[in-house]
Formats: sequence, C-alpha cells, structure tokens
Amino acid sequence: MQSSSGIDLAATNPENTPEKIEDGKGVVSLFHCDLYDTEIVHKIAQVFLPGIATACVDNTTGDIFKIPATVAFDLRKEMVEYLNQRSENFVAETVIVEGGPEAEASDHPYDIISDFVDDFASLKRNLLSRVSGWLLSEKREDKIDDFVQEMEINGFWLVDKRETIAQGLLKNVDFKNEYHCGMKFDSPEELAEHVQSCGFRPMTCQNMGCNAVFCLRNSEKHDSACAFKIIPCEQMCSENVMRREMDRHCVTVCPMRLVSCHFYAVGCQSPLPHSMLEQHRLDDLHSHLRYVLRSIHKEASKEDLKQRVDQLEKASSFNQLANAQDVRSLTSAVKDLETKLGPFRLNGENKDNEETGETQKL
Repeated sequence: MQSSSGIDLAATNPENTPEKIEDGKGVVSLFHCDLYDTEIVHKIAQVFLPGIATACVDNTTGDIFKIPATVAFDLRKEMVEYLNQRSENFVAETVIVEGGPEAEASDHPYDIISDFVDDFASLKRNLLSRVSGWLLSEKREDKIDDFVQEMEINGFWLVDKRETIAQGLLKNVDFKNEYHCGMKFDSPEELAEHVQSCGFRPMTCQNMGCNAVFCLRNSEKHDSACAFKIIPCEQMCSENVMRREMDRHCVTVCPMRLVSCHFYAVGCQSPLPHSMLEQHRLDDLHSHLRYVLRSIHKEASKEDLKQRVDQLEKASSFNQLANAQDVRSLTSAVKDLETKLGPFRLNGENKDNEETGETQKL
C-alpha cells in the first residue's frame, strides 16, 4: 500500500487568509473566523476509512489481479474530489419541497457527508459485486473491517489529514452555520478578539485522564458527562468519586450503599445504609430477639414471644446479647439463656396444665 505522504489531500488551507472583495470603493479584505465544532469534524473524519475500505473491497471483488490495497491510493483521491464536488453543489442542488420526501432528510452535516461517502462507495462496485449476493455476505463485512485495520496500522490516511478534509466539507454543507463560525471581520485584530470568545473555540478537557477536545459552546455539555470528572458521591457519602467509577463505588464500597440487615433471614427485612448497620443492630436488638425466638418456637403466639423476650433481657447482661453479630450467634446466645431459664411454657400449655391439675383433684 502506498504511503499517504505522496499527496496532499487537504481540501482547505488551515491558515486563515483574508477574502478580497470589491465594494465599489476598492478592494476590501475580510477576515473569516475559521473555527468549527471539533467533535463533529472528528466524527465526520471517522467515516472516511470505512468508506474507502468499502469502495476498495467492492471494486476488486473477484478480480484475480487486484486486491483492495492496489486501488486504495487512486480511489482515495477520487473520493476526496467526489466529496468536495458534492458538498460544493449541495446547497444549490438541495430543493426542499414542503411535505415531500426531501423534507424528511436530515440536515446534519454528519448525516449528509455520510450519505456522500456511501454514494461514492456504491459507484465503485464492480459487476460481480452488483449481481452477486456479495453485498449481504458476512465475508464482505469481514474484509472491509480487516482492510480498515490494515490502513490504520500502515498510517495510510492519518486522522489529521482526514479532519482537514472534513472541515472543508462541513463548511460547504452547514449552510445554517450551526456547526461552524461564519463571522467576518475587517481586521486581524478584530478577528483575534472574536476568537477568544467564539463559541467554536476549541477547548481541551482539564479533567485528569480525559483527552477530549470540544468547542467552547459544548463545554458544559461535556462537563456534565465527562467520565473522568471527580464528583460527589451520588449516594451522598462524604467521598468524591470519578464519574466512571461511580457505579462501582456505590455498589461495593460506599458507606451509604443499601444492604440487608444481618437478621434478614429471620424477618428483619428493612434495607439500610451500610454505615448504619451496626447502630441498627444495637437499636433493634429487641426486635431481633423476637425474630430469633419465633424461628425457634414456631408455635408460640406474639404474646408468648413478648413475654419470653422480656425474660431473656432480664436474665442476661446487655453485652451478652448485644455482642451477637448475626442470626447464628444470637440464636446460640438465646439457647444458652433458655437452658438457664428452663423450658419455654406457652400460655396455652399453662392453661392445659392447670385444667389437668384440677381434673386430677376431682
């Protein structure tokens, strides 16, 4: 594959040169602001490699004497000329009929230029590509992807060259001046002053780890979504966390992450922040005792359980029960105490015993 260094494919001169116009009093120089939306330009530049790869692959399909790399240089030159011509004629050729199909077409520069690239690739299909099932085959997609990677590895069409071309195409099709600055000034000084506040002035993200470049008017948009920005924890803990790490932080280490009580299995099912877990265990010891007793004495009534909890609390020191960290340890402590207290007699059992005693007396 030939190197891209042998030809200058720039569609526009990056240096700002004044426009000479005749105003009736002589020639006047106007200085253009050539700033543009860097993100859109970069996005447009990204469609060029897949476009040229598609054209090269479809152009050489079934040809035993050619491979995509042998036609890449010539087709690239053709594609740039084609894109320039289509973009220069775009405004003149675009006739929007209200209610017609054209009215539904996107006027976004990226969509417009992507369509141009697709049209060029379609023009370069050879006969075999047109009449066979090649266009729908998985093998075709694989070959295109492989050739894109090959061009990237070999530096066939560097991104800065592609972005220079994209700048010119953007300005040609962006007739509403939504993605580039169209302002003109009478002197270089006026232009320089404008550039400092121009909405399309390029900015580089200052967040460590982020290399994004965007224009001034999009700085707030980028800041609100930058994955590398340090922001307060979404769960209101005291830590500041990189936005890209927020989900992991909130789920794994945040002290405010919601967790289940250690006594969830026996009935305490209210979720609570992890940082409150220990305090909850101490504050709700009475309830946890009742849950554990209910799991041991399933036939007991609420009144029975309430009485037994009172008996356990009176028969033990606070630490003896409070030190139990989970269901297993609290159950063990309860059983030890019940051994000392004696059998747990239910109200129903006491009544039966009393009736039995009276019967025996009779």
